[in-house]
Amino acid sequence: MTTTTNTTANTTANTTATSNTATTANTATTTTAAAPLAATVESPQVRRRRRLSPGKRLPATRFLGPVLLLALWAVASAAGQLDPGAIPAPWTVLETGVRLWTDGTLPTDILTSLQRAGSGFAIGLTAGIALALASGLSRTGEALIDGSVQLNRAIPTLGLIPLFILWLGIGETFKVAIIAIVVYIPIYLNTHAALSGIDSRFVELAEMQGLSRYAFIRRIVIPGALPGFFVGLRLGVTGSWLGLVVLEQINATSGLGYMMFQAQNYGQTDVILVGLVVYGIFGLISDSAVRLIERRVLSWRRTLSS
Repeated sequence: MTTTTNTTANTTANTTATSNTATTANTATTTTAAAPLAATVESPQVRRRRRLSPGKRLPATRFLGPVLLLALWAVASAAGQLDPGAIPAPWTVLETGVRLWTDGTLPTDILTSLQRAGSGFAIGLTAGIALALASGLSRTGEALIDGSVQLNRAIPTLGLIPLFILWLGIGETFKVAIIAIVVYIPIYLNTHAALSGIDSRFVELAEMQGLSRYAFIRRIVIPGALPGFFVGLRLGVTGSWLGLVVLEQINATSGLGYMMFQAQNYGQTDVILVGLVVYGIFGLISDSAVRLIERRVLSWRRTLSS
């Protein structure tokens, strides 16, 4: 009886082991067979990631547009498609520029224009930054300053010329003042907008850390406002040249605008184009310089342009 029981137990154990082994083998086989199927199912989902960024910045690409425009101008002039009296050829404008530079007229006018634009730009830059900080960091300052600046922005700046002539005379002072107004408005608006857009969580964190007012401005305010400030700075630099070309045609005895105004009276289209080319070169160089400084100062940012 005992022998029969042991035999039955051994048989049951062997049967169970065989069943487990078969089950394990079947499971392994099923898993192995299912692996290619899963890979087949998932393969359409594993696609090559599509590149959405503009790509790596190419050197000197900003000058490609002006060079292409100059080439089209030269080709059209050589083909006789442009009236030389209305739009002289590029080589004619170049010869006129060399002649004006040689006789000393162009260097004197350029220096005078640079002095006017530089003085007005410096005053406008200082005023724009100071007013933006006072208005952006204080509710009282915002109440006193922002409305006046918005009103000034709504009034055409060149429309203030007659009033400023009555106030400041017709000399250099009113020209510098108008340029300063043209410059400070975009700097104020963009810097103030950047200050207002600083995340309030950073302010709360600074308060929890017990930062002083100076440390708060240095570590939170300035980094947060710099992107908007550089946008306003670029607009201010361009605005200084745009205002200058108009102001130098009002009771001026030197400057690029005066040179162009005199050329208009004598029908010298080539001289007018020389002045426009010089304005364009200075505007492009100044804007490129601001962009270069911006990339250096804001190198910690990761943006599409970088």
